[in-house]
Amino acid sequence: MGVRDMTERECREVLARGNVGHLACVHDSRPYVVPIHYAFDAENIYVFSLPGQKIDWMRTNPNACIQVEETGELHLWKSVVVEGTFRELPDTAQLHDERIHAWSLLQKRSLWWEPGSSKPGTGSAETEVPIFFAISVDGISGRELLAQAAPV
Repeated sequence: MGVRDMTERECREVLARGNVGHLACVHDSRPYVVPIHYAFDAENIYVFSLPGQKIDWMRTNPNACIQVEETGELHLWKSVVVEGTFRELPDTAQLHDERIHAWSLLQKRSLWWEPGSSKPGTGSAETEVPIFFAISVDGISGRELLAQAAPV
């Protein structure tokens, strides 16, 4: 087994294939990590959510990162980390096209509305206004665990 750095192209391919990742944000030096469903368009990672801690924290500190992984046979894995900036996509005339773009990408993914469709314990999200947001791809890196070739 060996670990190698992935190229930017390989990292982007992992992001394009995936739809679940882990979003990390920080507020008052305290980290917070949550699973998200996402869609990727080469420049942004789009997410649907309801209001809550991650949204509040990213509104205060827009620096965020997303980690996405793939696993395979023999416990092999690929892990990609995106460093980026949070941008909320409110339903305004100025952001209408990008919001529709985000929605169109997300709706192609199964369960894209989860876990943002309801908060635990409430049973309903009827009073909550859904939020679409983007995390820009400001930096990207990845590593991969490889199976070592058998000796010749």
